[in-house]
Amino acid sequence: MSDTIQQDWDPRAESVLNDQIAAYDDIRGRCPVAFSDYLQWSLFRHEDVRRVLNDHETFSNAASRHLSVPNAMDPPEHSHFRQLIEPYFGPDAMRVFAPQCWAIAERVVGRLPVDGDVEAMTEMGQDFALEIQCAFMGWPTRLHEPLRAWVKRQQDATLAGDRQRLGELALEFDGVIREQLESRRALGDAAPVDVTTQIMNETVKGRSLSDEEIVSILRNWTVGELGTISASIGILMNYLALNPELQARLRVEPSLLSAAIDEILRVDAPLMSNRRITTRPVEIGGRHIAAGERLTLLWGSANRDEAVFGNADEVRLDRNPKDNLLYGAGVHVCPGAPLARMELEFFIKALLEATVELAPIAERPAIRALYPAGGYSAVPLKVRRQQA
Repeated sequence: MSDTIQQDWDPRAESVLNDQIAAYDDIRGRCPVAFSDYLQWSLFRHEDVRRVLNDHETFSNAASRHLSVPNAMDPPEHSHFRQLIEPYFGPDAMRVFAPQCWAIAERVVGRLPVDGDVEAMTEMGQDFALEIQCAFMGWPTRLHEPLRAWVKRQQDATLAGDRQRLGELALEFDGVIREQLESRRALGDAAPVDVTTQIMNETVKGRSLSDEEIVSILRNWTVGELGTISASIGILMNYLALNPELQARLRVEPSLLSAAIDEILRVDAPLMSNRRITTRPVEIGGRHIAAGERLTLLWGSANRDEAVFGNADEVRLDRNPKDNLLYGAGVHVCPGAPLARMELEFFIKALLEATVELAPIAERPAIRALYPAGGYSAVPLKVRRQQA
């Protein structure tokens, strides 16, 4: 059916890619459920996106051609794996990881120049994402640079739309994970007691996890986070540099950091979209959509919907957090949200404690990332450190 539908917009048009957020704001008011050959049915409104998130029977998460545990699963299968995964991000697990998380945040921030320029995405965001994710997984530090190179190759292949190369890179990353599994099996009882080893010993519905399931879980915990954590840090650092009043307030009121971070990332999405597939014919946003059609949920639009947030660009720390779809909603809400929130809060806290000023560089403005990435590809900033 979708082959015969006229395009409402072109997500790859230069005018859209140059400023995704402005383009989405415009389309949301004119065509809130819009069709394109590239993304099929794109949902721009908060109301429609939330409806999809809360109706997993009509809007299935099983939209991937590859095994994705539990992201591309629906209840009841999703529920079994979700129950297995959630303790890894529960309060006890976060308390255990917190000291190491804080130490890494301080170490990465400690590399800032005393008084000079920094590129927030690569020098801060990517460094922190690589180090923090390897530490959480229990992976060796020798993987930092190979993974950095892998992320760059993946970004290039994504922008080029090179599906064959993306498939090769996925297999390459799976190989990194399998190497970690094999090394632990070779060590037997002497294997490190870490997240990776623990997942290897989990069971679901009375059976051991297959290697394919283990690899899928660990891939979801690493590949996605390497991109979204670094994107988030770039967005946050850029926003604070451009808004010195909020920057100053957060330096003296760090208790506001959590709300401020979620609100800034609502305004400027680090993750632009997610997918669903319809299981039956449905009408949404005034459009009739057949069964088996692909939907693209545009977080970068829904979280800026003026019907919910009024002036979407206004960072307000008193907003109802339940309206913020930064980590999704419903049964598929991101299980790793507690970890991501702790990582970002610790990083920004360490950053503000170590510096007296973050400022933009007028002649070198931040460069926006291109879809499917959110945030920026480069964020040059001026930084002044606290004097010892």
